[in-house]
Amino acid sequence: SGKKIPVIDRILTLQRWGEFAQTWSFSTPDKNVSLPFIVVVRQPDVQYGSNPSLQYTIPNRKQFHFAKVPTWDGNRKGVDIYTIPQPIPVDITYDVKIVCNRMRELNTFNKITLQKFTSRQAYTFVKGHYIPIIMQSIGDESKIDTEERRYYQQSYKFQLQGFLLDEEEFEVKPANNRSLVLYGFDEPNRKREKRNLGEKNPDKVRTVIEFDVLTTVKTIDYVYTNNVTIMRISNIDSVSFSLGSVVLSPPVLVSGGDKLTITIVKTNPGTSKLIIQETLVA
Repeated sequence: SGKKIPVIDRILTLQRWGEFAQTWSFSTPDKNVSLPFIVVVRQPDVQYGSNPSLQYTIPNRKQFHFAKVPTWDGNRKGVDIYTIPQPIPVDITYDVKIVCNRMRELNTFNKITLQKFTSRQAYTFVKGHYIPIIMQSIGDESKIDTEERRYYQQSYKFQLQGFLLDEEEFEVKPANNRSLVLYGFDEPNRKREKRNLGEKNPDKVRTVIEFDVLTTVKTIDYVYTNNVTIMRISNIDSVSFSLGSVVLSPPVLVSGGDKLTITIVKTNPGTSKLIIQETLVA
């Protein structure tokens, strides 16, 4: 019980420890990795992307519609609109090397690689997106010596054409909310109102707001208290109302002296039209 187990201290860097953790089960008694083995090294220099679908299309990182997420607060059902800027394309280079001492092992790996990259490119799936990988070159670094043990080493260079997308740059805006309102009436005490056909209600006004190709925001000044609701939209995906920094869902109650800001998200590029009904509140 008094015996102590001898332990040899070895100081390893994080990179060396990570390598040891991945290869210890394949090591020989001499602490060498047994053949054959494959090494994957990522080059540290990340270049601006060459993916043609993301190159130089939209300036100034403009926000674009990404998704609609349903919301429910217990009473009202609505939708939040997520917008994101155009992703930043990046090119990441990987060097893959195989080290073996038998030609058939090298031929097997070559066969798998060439079949995978028959069209010079293949795809990987990262967080719901297909990312292309381009095979750039195949090189041979074998050292064959007839007097010593021969081994083969071939290197493959791959370029991953990805993109950067930061979730902190997502913008969330509330869209139209729907609420269920139930009205009850006392039928015996209900009085019939006589109204002539075609009579206009002076307390209700419909206003047509037009947005040109470059406009998505309009501001309306109110002198009296009104209840604003949406009647009809054209080429509009969503509408949001705000009083100052407060975002509201229709119907919106505005008071005299308020400035109502209307912001839209267009379905397609071009002009849009919004028709609202303003009901005067006594």
